[in-house]
Amino acid sequence: MKTVRISLNSIDKVKSFVNDLAKYEIDFDLVSGRYVIDAKSIMGIFSLDLSKPIDLNIHAESDIDEILETLTPYIIE
Repeated sequence: MKTVRISLNSIDKVKSFVNDLAKYEIDFDLVSGRYVIDAKSIMGIFSLDLSKPIDLNIHAESDIDEILETLTPYIIE
């Protein structure tokens, strides 16, 4: 599992984020405080406080580099 910090501060960013994740068969979780939601759930994402960075847990054994490249527009340092 790999964890990265992401920012989803607009509706368009959330839509494209969910579409990008839908390409993969693996599980992604968003963690904000004590809440953990499925990152492929657009309704779940909108239940979070999107004004702050969110942790994304990527549950993958392989293809991590390809996934991180896809997620580059959302990842913050």
